[in-house]
Amino acid sequence: MNLRQDARIRIVDYGQGNLGSIRNMLLRLGAESEVTQDPAEIETATHLILPGVGAFDRGMKAIADRGLREVLDIQALERRIPVLGICLGAQLMTRGSEEGGGQPGFGWFNAEARRFKFEPPAARRPIPNIGWRTTRAERPDTLARGLEDECRFYYVHSYYLVADDPRDVALTASYGAEFAAGLQRDNLYSAQFHPEKSHRFGMTFLRNFVHV
Repeated sequence: MNLRQDARIRIVDYGQGNLGSIRNMLLRLGAESEVTQDPAEIETATHLILPGVGAFDRGMKAIADRGLREVLDIQALERRIPVLGICLGAQLMTRGSEEGGGQPGFGWFNAEARRFKFEPPAARRPIPNIGWRTTRAERPDTLARGLEDECRFYYVHSYYLVADDPRDVALTASYGAEFAAGLQRDNLYSAQFHPEKSHRFGMTFLRNFVHV
């Protein structure tokens, strides 16, 4: 699969996330990208990646403090360019999280982030969920196309995605119980796992995103 030559991939820098790891994985695919917190650079993007590791409220505040909220909303909702949220970035794309003080998220997905709660007690697992988990594509148009029916990605998270509409659930995994590992609606994509740490599975996932 040849990479798009006109792609202008921007990795949004709001002070949280494995920015270099994502850029390096894209370089291995032959895809150039820029790590930026400049609204003018984000405005010229054909593809946006919203990464993140850390706390929900702090992430949204950092985006607001950098003056990025408006341009990200425009790109995602008006210009409708492909946007991929990774880990915390995936959670920020929802309307909010059980973590923190109730800071609202972008609300691009009708969904929220909830902390793992294990019922019955026999299903209890350590939190956070860390490690490789078998992940299943629920729809044929996900970024996991071209992978096996059940691929493996690397996870580090204490909160998971819960969508109002089950049709938005693109990927699922299990940790004590099944949970949504990624959402997808129109030009918006999210992954609770880290494709940049997921070797060949992650490379295929990001390659598919570049070709959207």
